[in-house]
Amino acid sequence: MSTSAQAPPTPHQKSTRTLLLALVGLWLLLYASFTLFSPPLLDDADSVHAEAAREMLVSGDWVTLHANGIRYLEKAPLLYWTMAASFRLFGVGQTQARLPLALSSLALFLSTFVLGKRLFHSAPAGFYAALALETSIGIFLFTRILIPDEMLCLWLVLAMLFFVSSLDQPTRANALGFAASCALGMLTKGLIGVVFPLAIVVAFLWVTRNLVHLRRWYPLSGFGFFLAIAAPWHIAAGLANPTQGTPSLMPTQGNVHGFLWFYFFNEHVLRYLDQRIPRDYDTVPLALFWGLLLLWLMPWCLWALRSIAKLPWRSLLLRKALDQPTKIKLLLTLWAFVVVFFFSFSTRQEYYVLPALPALALLAGGWLAQSDRAPVTLSSLLFARVLMVVGWIAAGVSIFFVVRGAAPIPGHDISSLLSQNPQDYALSLGHFLDLSTAAMGYFRLPLALTAIAGITGGSAHAFLLAKGRPLAARCSLAAGLALFFVAAHLALVTFSPVISSEQLAQSMRPALQANDIVEINGEYESGSTLGFYLGRQVRILNGRSSNLWYGSFFPDAPPLFDDDSSFAIRWLGAKRIFLWTDKPITLPGPIYVLAESGGKKIISNQP
Repeated sequence: MSTSAQAPPTPHQKSTRTLLLALVGLWLLLYASFTLFSPPLLDDADSVHAEAAREMLVSGDWVTLHANGIRYLEKAPLLYWTMAASFRLFGVGQTQARLPLALSSLALFLSTFVLGKRLFHSAPAGFYAALALETSIGIFLFTRILIPDEMLCLWLVLAMLFFVSSLDQPTRANALGFAASCALGMLTKGLIGVVFPLAIVVAFLWVTRNLVHLRRWYPLSGFGFFLAIAAPWHIAAGLANPTQGTPSLMPTQGNVHGFLWFYFFNEHVLRYLDQRIPRDYDTVPLALFWGLLLLWLMPWCLWALRSIAKLPWRSLLLRKALDQPTKIKLLLTLWAFVVVFFFSFSTRQEYYVLPALPALALLAGGWLAQSDRAPVTLSSLLFARVLMVVGWIAAGVSIFFVVRGAAPIPGHDISSLLSQNPQDYALSLGHFLDLSTAAMGYFRLPLALTAIAGITGGSAHAFLLAKGRPLAARCSLAAGLALFFVAAHLALVTFSPVISSEQLAQSMRPALQANDIVEINGEYESGSTLGFYLGRQVRILNGRSSNLWYGSFFPDAPPLFDDDSSFAIRWLGAKRIFLWTDKPITLPGPIYVLAESGGKKIISNQP
């Protein structure tokens, strides 16, 4: 058998490998190191989703989600499957719960690199796009919480990669790849997982007068493959959760709609129309929602906007023939527009805009790669200096809060310095609106790091760009953002006692016996970390609402709900009770305080 020596890598291959290694190294720092281990899981969605995955593993039921032993029918399963698989491989814990999102974020960044390189025929364009996404405030912030939206971004990027490939050659392979991406998107986030990629593709083909492409692109094979991946779970969940009795919109015990009504109609149609039952959420104002599209990708979005501004809008409106670079910008602009336009008419949370970020990152990457191939212009230098000044202003504000914030008192709880805004807590970031100037003393290190990031990142970017070193300039800007993310993570750790009950769960653990009762005063979500960290069901006092409300009406739901009268009897009984509460409560009999943290406490009926 003859062998031949492998050819050494070309300079282009070496450059691409270096760019990829830089992306992986930054991912290891920001997404796969200290951020996996801290802070503890947060109350509400973070710990509820981890608990649903834990119960999936314990029960062996991989079809019907359960939270606190109650059917949890509103979510698509893929995120929970990945977390349950992580628990099976590595044990149950907060790090293991976060691992699937961390891995999917790496896949997202690498897929964005490949798509950017293909769209713009440039490895630096793919690198800049992936770098923008990797240092996106929105992606980093909302991978601190166990929600599936970052994973949806991955499937959308892959769907667009297969679609772009089909424009050169509509093969069955890229048709099946697109179908699989849509199916996985649907299993991750419901119907928008398939609505978004299809709407983007159809809008693009219509504007470019190429709808006939859909007929050439193996539609029957693609549709069949989509059903083969997406349909089995939906069918199984419908069969496992049938309608009980003769349901009405307001269910009663043993008289409730099944999975298909609740998941598709209530969670998709009625939620979109702001009529979901129960209505336990708030919505971000429309102007703020559009603004968040830019904030979550700042400052990279500014280059994306410059790219969009160069589009020939008159030709687009008249659907004239377009050159290839314009078609690429059009596809990416439509991608971002479809996502934001869709949610402009629905209820909105801060993270709903995330699927639009890869499109803007790719626009920014294409613009930066093109500008790097030409001499540095005066407008680019001016733009860099404006960013530098903004960084200085941010640093100045941070230093102001460092100086004005009172030094933390040893043993003092940060929650006592917060202003309460319960009307905002239905928003994902609502609790952070409680921060006050007095509380900033607890964040001196994060604020100091933010000041350093603001000064060095923007200044180095402007200096290196003026020296004709654009790649180093962009990397210095990303380094400043990375330092800011470290600061943000430290701030989240400091703030976590307010939005997590993990410390209270750990304080209970040494004294907790099998027959003791753990009870939450209010909605399950408000203290849901107790269930995950203690690995047990909890009872709920005056909180039959929110995510557990609907499932609690099924006949097999465990009787975990108390009102004031039933709880008073239980409090005077022989069993020891550990009650989580974040508000004053009047109870018959003795009250013993076990622990306090973040404005919450654990009290017991026995010493």
